[in-house]
Amino acid sequence: MKKVVRAACPHDCPDACGVLITVEDGRATKIQGDPEHPVTRGFLCAKVAKYLDRVYSPDRVLYPMRRIGPKGPAAFAGDAGMSARATQEGGFTPRAASKSSWQRISWDEALDEIASRFRSIAAEFGSEAILPYSYGGTLGALNSASMDRRFFHRLGASQLDRTICSAAGEAGLKSVLGAKLGTEPEQFRHSKYIIAWASNIHANNVHLWPFIVEARRNGAKLVVIDPYRTRTAECADWYLPINPGTDAALALGMMQVIIGEQLYDADYVSKYTLGFEQLREKVKEYTPEGVAQWTGIAAEDVKMLAREYATVRPAVIRLNYGVQRSEGGGMATRTVCMLPCITGSWKEVGGGLQMSLSGAADLNAGALKREDLMNTALLRSARTLNMVELGRILNEVDDPPVKALFVYGSNPAAVCPNHREVVRGLKRPDLFTVVHEQFFTDTTDYADIVLPATTFFEHKDVQKAYGHYYVQVSNQAIEPLAECRSNVDTFRALAKRMGFQEPCFDESVDDMIDLALESPDPWMEGMDRDRLERGPARLKLPVVKGADLRLAGQGKAAAPAYFLPFANGGFRTSSGKAELYSEALKAQGLDPVADFIPPGESRHAEHRRLPLELLARKADNFLNSTFSNLPSIQEMEEPGLLEISKCDAQTRGIAEGDRVRVFNQRGDILLKARVDGKVQAGVVSATLNWAKMTPGFQSINSLTSEKLTDMGNSATFYSVLVEVEKISGAAAGD
Repeated sequence: MKKVVRAACPHDCPDACGVLITVEDGRATKIQGDPEHPVTRGFLCAKVAKYLDRVYSPDRVLYPMRRIGPKGPAAFAGDAGMSARATQEGGFTPRAASKSSWQRISWDEALDEIASRFRSIAAEFGSEAILPYSYGGTLGALNSASMDRRFFHRLGASQLDRTICSAAGEAGLKSVLGAKLGTEPEQFRHSKYIIAWASNIHANNVHLWPFIVEARRNGAKLVVIDPYRTRTAECADWYLPINPGTDAALALGMMQVIIGEQLYDADYVSKYTLGFEQLREKVKEYTPEGVAQWTGIAAEDVKMLAREYATVRPAVIRLNYGVQRSEGGGMATRTVCMLPCITGSWKEVGGGLQMSLSGAADLNAGALKREDLMNTALLRSARTLNMVELGRILNEVDDPPVKALFVYGSNPAAVCPNHREVVRGLKRPDLFTVVHEQFFTDTTDYADIVLPATTFFEHKDVQKAYGHYYVQVSNQAIEPLAECRSNVDTFRALAKRMGFQEPCFDESVDDMIDLALESPDPWMEGMDRDRLERGPARLKLPVVKGADLRLAGQGKAAAPAYFLPFANGGFRTSSGKAELYSEALKAQGLDPVADFIPPGESRHAEHRRLPLELLARKADNFLNSTFSNLPSIQEMEEPGLLEISKCDAQTRGIAEGDRVRVFNQRGDILLKARVDGKVQAGVVSATLNWAKMTPGFQSINSLTSEKLTDMGNSATFYSVLVEVEKISGAAAGD
């Protein structure tokens, strides 16, 4: 029997692609893009196009397992243990168990052991000694944040501040706009001036790219601002390499020119912004000549960028999260978000700014998560611990200490900063760790219990996007492989084992999808499960009124389907205006307008200890660490490289292909030198990979710190100083 199932890609990407999965006799045989999705339009990224390799990988975890050997990367199951490969090669054997340090157990045994350990830990140390750890392994509303949150709220566990990726940028964005809204991707085709600011669209936002191609065919100019020469930068009309962590200085310098030369929209500013006079005074400190010293961008280029952005209309900025991964990341985002507010480009189809659009769709998160359940266990809110600081949490927090860790939808042993401290904590013999996973990741190397997880082919969910305004149901295409279970099913079963009686733990997947779609938000009107099971649906967004609204330079009325969130103000701030001055920031001890403070680990640091700024980047095709282990995806990357400028390499006697040691006070990692011109002098770059796939089991995060950003308490992956040295002789061997 053959059928085609509509689904949606739930991975951490703005595009949330519509997907068609062909199933024959119960087995998925083909994946393709859904041509009826108005934004993703029938094609997939290179990773997801190979998704059958993931679903049917011989290395999938298929059964619950208990550790019977020591914790650590030597326990990597690879092609043994109770993975699909072991099953295909004859199943579980004592030899395989000895090699992998795992023993297959039943779900009943696993759930009983987890429940028993949780009860004993809660009795001795309190329920807050248990910590959940999850992030963007799936963005489906149910499997990312529903039954799991209910379980841990009812348990009274410590709460996790999920800030590692985007919280600084979101805080900066909302400090100006008040909500995560912006320019829809379909409007980019009408833009005449497009700035990709810290945004590698060609690699990581591929469904926006065709709209940009269309705009360029119609005469648009593409400008890329990035410290790394990305694939998008290589396609740009104008590439501006910028020193890491100096984006706020550039934005303030641009505004100095725009305001000083009267290029701002005085009418829009007077009607819809708050604090323009304070901003006018602030930007006087940021002359193009001074900004050039900070950013490495010539003063004349700062002026030209500002003038072109303000006068070529419509102009749009695609701002991405790289800009907020430095110590001043929140303020950097804030300053960039001010630009369309002073030029008034929010009024124009093809103008404005896009960073995250996820604030538009309300999937009734409060009802899905049920924070009120904490009152049952604690009679108060549980403490909150920041996921960025996992190393400190596991090694230093003692009131109470974390005695149990439940990881799902994340791989902290790879993605967390300060890798060595994270691993030291995970190795603790008194720490009971459960990992719900699809593969034997870096984190499963330290687990006591591993539970097999489904892929999105194997469960149903509902999801919104942060790169467009469509909501989708992702229908289940195939039955779960072997004994794999979804997050929803796993936490429902564990709640039963713990004896939780609340009716919410009995809700089915369809019940919860219905609940998610019962949002009172008028933009969600008409959304129901039956409609979404048949394909993506656009939010019921308001249309800007007024016949004088026109596509700039094209002399025709704008199509009514276009959504201009701030054309007539309507900002979601407390004042209802774009807040160029913020009392809330002042109360936090931050500059209420904006400022630029050089990161403590940067070329501009007052007490600079090491000479090179490291970009601890994500590989284009690994999607953080999600796809790192798949051979078909590894072929698209060349991991293990340190990209270094020619002058910095020559100074250190380093040539192309040399083995090098990259180090600072936190750790070191061995890599291979690539002298390719992708980075400027004073900057080096390396990408994230699983630690077990590197010499010495070290991650690039061995070099990053747990220091938090100025807003949002996010990670500072791009505020890192290092030194590099060539490895000579026998030490250079692979």
